[in-house]
Amino acid sequence: MNYGYFDELSKEYVINRPDTPSPWCNYLGSVDYGAIISNNATGYSFVKSGASGRIIRFRFNSASNDQPGRYIYIRDNSDGDFWSGSWQPVCKPLDKYKSECRHGTAYTQISSSYRSIDTTALYFVPLDKNYEVWQFKIKNNGSEQKNLSVYGMVEFTNHDHYENDTVNLQYSQFISKTYFKGDHILQVINENGSEASSDVDGHCDTMGDPSCRFFGVAGQTVSAFDGEREAFLGYYRNYGNPLAVETGKCSNTAAYNCNSFGALQIDITLAPGEEKEMVFILGAGNEEIAKSVINKYNGEAANTISNVVNTQFEELKKFWHARLNNLQVNTPDSNLNNMVNVWNAYQCFITFLWSRAASFQYCGLRNGLGYRDTVQDIQGIIHLDDKLARERLWLMLSAQVSNGGGLPLVKFDHKAGHVKTPDESEYAKSTGQSYYRADDALWLFPTVITYIKESGEWSFIDEVIPYADKGEATVYNHLRQAIQFNLDRQGSHGFPAGLFADWNDCLRLGTKGESMFVAFQLYYALVIFKEFAQKKGLSDDVKWADEHLDRLSTQFDQYAWQEDQYVRGFTEDGYTIGAKENAEANIWLNPQTWSVISGAAKGEKAKTALNSVYNKLNTKYGARLFYPPFKKYGMPVARMVLFNEGTKENAGIFSQPQGWLILAETIVGNGNRAYEYFTEINPAAMNNHAEIRKLEPYVHGQATEGIDTLNHGRSHVHWLTGTASTVMVSLVNGILGLQPQYDGIKLDPCIPSAWKEFTMNKVFRGKMLNIKVENNEGVEKGVKYIVINGKKLDGCYISCDDIADTNDVLVVMGK
Repeated sequence: MNYGYFDELSKEYVINRPDTPSPWCNYLGSVDYGAIISNNATGYSFVKSGASGRIIRFRFNSASNDQPGRYIYIRDNSDGDFWSGSWQPVCKPLDKYKSECRHGTAYTQISSSYRSIDTTALYFVPLDKNYEVWQFKIKNNGSEQKNLSVYGMVEFTNHDHYENDTVNLQYSQFISKTYFKGDHILQVINENGSEASSDVDGHCDTMGDPSCRFFGVAGQTVSAFDGEREAFLGYYRNYGNPLAVETGKCSNTAAYNCNSFGALQIDITLAPGEEKEMVFILGAGNEEIAKSVINKYNGEAANTISNVVNTQFEELKKFWHARLNNLQVNTPDSNLNNMVNVWNAYQCFITFLWSRAASFQYCGLRNGLGYRDTVQDIQGIIHLDDKLARERLWLMLSAQVSNGGGLPLVKFDHKAGHVKTPDESEYAKSTGQSYYRADDALWLFPTVITYIKESGEWSFIDEVIPYADKGEATVYNHLRQAIQFNLDRQGSHGFPAGLFADWNDCLRLGTKGESMFVAFQLYYALVIFKEFAQKKGLSDDVKWADEHLDRLSTQFDQYAWQEDQYVRGFTEDGYTIGAKENAEANIWLNPQTWSVISGAAKGEKAKTALNSVYNKLNTKYGARLFYPPFKKYGMPVARMVLFNEGTKENAGIFSQPQGWLILAETIVGNGNRAYEYFTEINPAAMNNHAEIRKLEPYVHGQATEGIDTLNHGRSHVHWLTGTASTVMVSLVNGILGLQPQYDGIKLDPCIPSAWKEFTMNKVFRGKMLNIKVENNEGVEKGVKYIVINGKKLDGCYISCDDIADTNDVLVVMGK
């Protein structure tokens, strides 16, 4: 079933049926002010943190389909009929009500048509602003004059912290009040002094400023207001039939010791063919800030609103499109094009900005950045914005503990050099995290080398960066210490310990149980470290890395390889996870793919391991994490047994490792199979089967249900997933073959043999590469030669010396 389509020219996804299988969402804003909005205008907003900066309320997993949000109602005062500018929450019959939602890059536009009245609401956060704009236009396409009332509304939280607002009602309802200020409703929390002014021990010398939010309107005059939720909705009602809209009159009630609210009523008259415009504005700030913002849109000229909004909106689109235009492709697969050019790329930025902190599934209680998540997320944007990537990479290096491990959670107010660690009780008390993850700091290696090669900034390797707790070191020594962390924590076979988790949060191998996934990561880290050491001319470090690589190679063959696959690990009591003879979970995805990515498995062994994945784990919706599912063996090691079979980590199709699988296949030259795997998990390829997938057909989810479930192919947990990054890397570096080097770039595609030609426009270190790839021989991998600006080069490497400001590049594939 089809609910929408990709508008490639506008870089938008267009939803033309509002009754989508689940709310299909978009993200607005920046790290300072974030907002989530669905195709029916549900969602919430926050300042800096989805956990402790919440502005408007949202009810997760509610009926119907998650409410409330940013609603605008329209009432025809001639007969009392009313509807909403988005299909929800009133939900007029779709044979009479027409709706279209356009999700774009950091904006959403929702249009409606009902009873000859057309409306358009454009939602966005202007660049570098701490407020959001809802530009609302309403037009009378009928033959008679219309007397209408428009109601814009938000449901404020009574407390900045989501959890306190939701469950601590004996406090939160008694600290908030609202005031009507002519063109806006002002909400004030802790008016007599903010709790946030106290220090960590609860002491404060002065009372802090109260927390203020506002909801106002520019361009029209407010006729009435409601600052209390029950006054607007009425009792025993809902957002589909609010009392104020049904009766046609807000009650001018302010909130005191109840639920703060923002509802503004604007009465208008529209002649036939007439259109009027207004701008609702929601933001954080006191009355002075609110009036300053609203006055900016009112101005003096009649068209000031349109001028200001249009200017801000064009700036926003230009900003995002410029980022995305650093790589644009045109392949024979439009679904792949849409993901590379817009949606996978945009999802990478959103995941980069907010990690796992705010979505319709993550409730926002993680008040910081997960180490492993964030370092991986950086990889997804390096090819589009290496400067932004560098800032976050510096932060994560400064969140590495001096013992080499990573902080499990990096607070938003991280202060390098002064942070308690998981070895100290204070860290666990403030974060809820008390253990190291085995893999955290190992993700630095692919991220650092990718950044250096994309940017050309080799000097970054010698930049001195503090540790989280104490001391400082060059990036190079940060990396060596990350390796040492795992060398210091090993089990009886000489492989790294799995500790509290080894990427798989459900696998608790402990201080003596060994993780083969981390072992391959460590091998990869040593390969990269050796490359850095060679480039720096440090022969002792090269020798040190080689010794550990040789040792690991021997151990892989001796303990981990079983005929056609690698095992997953060893428990503290000697049980082999992922052994072929096991009744449950006898083959795992990650050790097979990472044996190839790391370079530990070579030649036929690499191909054999990947063949085992294809034959034993693949489904039409992607490869399972392992198989068969756990039913008996489980706690305390295999915690995924708590999930239903075929779900998430229990033999489900976990999405993030699909990117590693695609990348691994390109490394061994299997272009057809890499493309097959990508197509299986490509959201855009499921656009016409939305009733199966449920999630948005333009973004990756966290997991898809496997063959053991009742709903094979249904996906869960949208937007904020490491899948965005891993799949993007597999597409850019693997299938498209864009592989920056220290002093140039390799162009080495690995594609389906049916692709005879495709083009890429890639900005590399500020210079444009207009690339055409020809594959007349129908090979999957292999480059005969390259022609750049008329100069023929054997092989697939272009030196920076041969790159001009603008370049025409021909890549000829073949054997």
